[in-house]
Amino acid sequence: MGIKVHGNPFSAATQRVLGTLAEKGLEYELVIIDLGSGQQKTEAFLKLHPFGQVPVLEDGDLKLFESRAISQYLAHTYADKGTPLINHDPKKMAIISVWTEVEALRFDPEASKLNYELVIKPIIGQTTNEAIVEQHEGKLAEVLDVYETRLAQSKYLGGDSFTLADLLHTPAINYLIGSKIKTLFDARPHVSAWSADILARPAWQKVVALMKH
Repeated sequence: MGIKVHGNPFSAATQRVLGTLAEKGLEYELVIIDLGSGQQKTEAFLKLHPFGQVPVLEDGDLKLFESRAISQYLAHTYADKGTPLINHDPKKMAIISVWTEVEALRFDPEASKLNYELVIKPIIGQTTNEAIVEQHEGKLAEVLDVYETRLAQSKYLGGDSFTLADLLHTPAINYLIGSKIKTLFDARPHVSAWSADILARPAWQKVVALMKH
């Protein structure tokens, strides 16, 4: 039956999954969900994702929602294919898991709010709330200070090689780098080098190409 992704290439959550598939070199079918028309809230789609969000992955008889869970599933199930995104050493895997948690609980909440204000609102014709930007810019700066310390010790968040911990950050960073928040990254040399590295990966460039279509 093959792998099928229901999502939208402009959705950061969908991009996490597409990036994982690209790193793994896996073939898949992308079913475009029209977020603007609310297709994700239709009765048919809610059978796939009860919260009405993208993406959804189908792999044979398995149906999954939540992008991080999908990416972890792909990284483990297809561990022998493409880029190794996990580690079979329990201690090394624990470090990777720490930074995937940090991404979800500390980085993404701030990054998502900033991207909504600075990237999404201008696209949909709404006005950016500068007070909200200032609030979350300060919080993201605190998170990136921790990242700067970590990345001074190892090339990537999970260790010396690129892993799921880095990959999950890529969509949000891609959008942030295109906004005035880029200055937060530029001010931290290790964070800046790491961001440039993960955004330049061939697998991520395949996702970028999908966005351009």
